[in-house]
Amino acid sequence: MHQHEVKVYPSKALLKREDQLAWKIAGVAADPVAVPEDTAAMIINRVIDNAAVAIAAINRSAPTSARQMALGHPREGGATVFGLDPSRRFSPEWAAWANGTAVRELDMHDTFLAADYSHPGDNIPPVLAVAQTMGKSGAELLRGLATAYEIHIDLVRAICLHEHKVDHIAHLCPAAAAGIGTLLGLDQATIFQAVQQALHVSVTFRQSRKGEISSWKAFAPAHAGKLAVEAVDRAMRGEGAPSPIYEGEDSVIAWVLAGRTHRYQGDVYEPVYYSVPLPGPGEGKRAILDSYTKEHSAEYQSQALIDLAFKMRERVPDLEGVEKILLHTSHHTHYVIGTGANDPQKMDPRASRETLDHSIMYIFTVALQDGRWHHVDSYAPERAARPDTVRLWHKMETREDPEWTRRYHSRDPNELAFGGRVEITLKDGTVLVDELAVANAHPLGAKPFGRADYIRKFRILTEGIIDPAEADRFIAAAENLASLGAGELDQLNARLPDGKLAAGKPGIF
Repeated sequence: MHQHEVKVYPSKALLKREDQLAWKIAGVAADPVAVPEDTAAMIINRVIDNAAVAIAAINRSAPTSARQMALGHPREGGATVFGLDPSRRFSPEWAAWANGTAVRELDMHDTFLAADYSHPGDNIPPVLAVAQTMGKSGAELLRGLATAYEIHIDLVRAICLHEHKVDHIAHLCPAAAAGIGTLLGLDQATIFQAVQQALHVSVTFRQSRKGEISSWKAFAPAHAGKLAVEAVDRAMRGEGAPSPIYEGEDSVIAWVLAGRTHRYQGDVYEPVYYSVPLPGPGEGKRAILDSYTKEHSAEYQSQALIDLAFKMRERVPDLEGVEKILLHTSHHTHYVIGTGANDPQKMDPRASRETLDHSIMYIFTVALQDGRWHHVDSYAPERAARPDTVRLWHKMETREDPEWTRRYHSRDPNELAFGGRVEITLKDGTVLVDELAVANAHPLGAKPFGRADYIRKFRILTEGIIDPAEADRFIAAAENLASLGAGELDQLNARLPDGKLAAGKPGIF
């Protein structure tokens, strides 16, 4: 990996494109290097994972609305939409929108956490939609997805968006554009323009994940995927982009991120810079191997804590005897899904599902009471409103612990931690203490997810929604991805039986 220093330059510096981050990203995308076998195998896992969570959410409100919008944009030889007959095709940007929304709805697909937060599986819908539309093969799709994952994760390793209240789709959109560039075999100059356009149009803010969280949380990554498809289309037609999009004096880094912050270097104040790691020429793209999926349908920081709740409940003789629950955890967990967020909605039994899955107080309580986590039942309004749940839920508090924050940001995989330490104080004065650093399903966890686990997750989430024969067909196609020929990628669409798809409210399209 090569480290690339990225900082703001005045316009008079005339920064050469070869020195710009977007050009270097485009170089990685244009590199014809082979996809490593373990990368390809993990991409197949994530294709299965994405389809599982999408089908499980297929008839919820946001995926239904997104699908209805896509139905207004049919295109012969276009892309498929989850749930529909694969013979029906749609414009790729709208298929990416519909499928991306379904994938994101349950908050149950893959994750990568470092300087910022991400769900790199959000890259799959736009890259796949373009691959289907352009008649590409499974091998070409693997190349495109390896790039998208690589660029997305490398940006997340280096550039924190959250501290500036920028939503994490600002890393997703350029990554998807780069992945599409690889898929289509575009030259570096064209990908360079597409990456810059993608970033320019995808900077949004984190209010989408604050306060009363709405369905936009599911739509936002799909919107980024749609924008990426459109950005590549424009670049292929020879259209340019704002440049340099990362380093310019009126760029994203300059005015939205930390680019106008300075630090003392020798005798002068220098702009703060980011150091972005990217593979060198001929170096395989392996970043996907550092990401991890979710066993439970909830925000990633809750994964280890759900597993910990399952473990600790065996030591609590009577949950009505709990006086208080205190979670010592990282800055992110405390301030985003904990009491440090100061969001009253996170303690409200009438809150939306999207808000409840960003409340570790609610999640830990239900996991402690039930000893299980279900993507539907655990969020049901009647479940959230149970009086004993509300009583226990309101006894929980979170606190930031500097050591858990340090471990959250550690570059040493053996120290990396996304969990915390829980103290349950009983009314008789007994204090029960336990901790868990990573979820059981994490690569370093007690039961790391492998292919069989991804397939089991697919079967559990799609049971009763698609026919067993269709489930078998889809899994076989996904496992055979590398061998699918040009024009055969429609096999990666999972179809519901006729009459089983919900119809949404009418709109403009």
